[in-house]
Amino acid sequence: MLPETQHRTAFLTDPVFRKHQTGWAHPEQQKRMTAIAAGLKQAGLWEKLFHLTPHPATVQNIAAIHDLLYIEKIRLACEEGGLFEPDDVTLGSPGTYEAALMAAGAVLTATDAVMDGRISNAFCAVRPPGHHAEKDRAMGFCFFNNVAIAARHLQHRHGIRRIAIVDWDVHHGNGTQHAFEDDPSVFYFSIHQVPLYPGSGLANETGIGAGTGFTMNVPVGVGATDNDYRREFMESLKPALAKFKPEFILISAGFDAHNNDPLAGTVLTEHGFGDLTGLVMDMANEHSQGRLVSVLEGGYDLPALAASVTEHLRVLSQQRF
Repeated sequence: MLPETQHRTAFLTDPVFRKHQTGWAHPEQQKRMTAIAAGLKQAGLWEKLFHLTPHPATVQNIAAIHDLLYIEKIRLACEEGGLFEPDDVTLGSPGTYEAALMAAGAVLTATDAVMDGRISNAFCAVRPPGHHAEKDRAMGFCFFNNVAIAARHLQHRHGIRRIAIVDWDVHHGNGTQHAFEDDPSVFYFSIHQVPLYPGSGLANETGIGAGTGFTMNVPVGVGATDNDYRREFMESLKPALAKFKPEFILISAGFDAHNNDPLAGTVLTEHGFGDLTGLVMDMANEHSQGRLVSVLEGGYDLPALAASVTEHLRVLSQQRF
C-alpha cells in the first residue's frame, strides 16, 4: 500500500472500445464511454486521476476462464465481418474480439499496477462487460468475463491466495458465479434484483463441493434503496469478508441499479454508489492492504451512469470537489 501522500487512483480506458459496435439502439453502446469521460471532466476529477494505458489480454489469459474453442469461435465470427448475435440480447461486430481482449487486459493491467505498488486502486471503464459470460458462451452483452480472468491472473502471476469479488450490478453475475462455485479461494458476493435477467442468483445458491459457502447471493426486490443496499453490505458482506480475509478485492461495478436506469426497478442514487464504494474500500483497507480494482459492468442511462461513476471515483480517489 502506498503512503497516504502518494495515494493514486488509476483510470483505464481505451479508444479500441469504440470498435465494439452494437448499433444506435442497443443499451450497451459506445456512448457509455463518452458519457463517463464527460462526467469526470465536468466534475473536475479527470485531471486528478492517474491515466494508465491498458494492454490487451492474451489468449492464454482468457483461457484461464474460457474454453479455447469458444475464444476461437468469437475471433472467427468477428473476422467474418458484419454484426452477429451470440444470444438474443448480445451483439458483436468485427471489432468486438479486439475490444474484448483489451477489456480483459485493462483489468489485468490495473491489478498488476496495484500489486507492483504503482497505484493504490483503479477503475476500468471497459466494454464489452463481462460478468454474464460463461465458460463457453456469450450472454447478456458479455463475451469474456473480465473480473474472473483477473482473479485467476492474480492467483497465477502474483500468488494471491484469497480473492473476493463484490458484484453490485443489478443483474446476477451468473458467469462469475459458475467460474468459481466449486473454488474456496474466491469468494463471490452478488446483490441483485430478483426476478430479473438472467434468472439465477437465489439465496440458496452458495457454491458446490469444496466451494460451498464461498458464494453469497443477496436478492433484492423492485424498489430496493440505498439504505437497503447499505444494510446488506454491513450485515452480510462485512462479516463474510471478516471471516474470509481476502488479499485482494475486485468489484463488478454495474450502475444499472440506479433509479433512472431503464433495465431494472431498484432505486439507488449516485450517492448510494459512492457510499457502497466507501464501505468496500474500508473492507479492503482492513483485510487486503487496500488492494482494490473496480470494473465497469452495466449502467445504461447515460446521465445516471456518468454521475454514478463520478461518485465512485470521487470516493476511490479520496478527492473532495
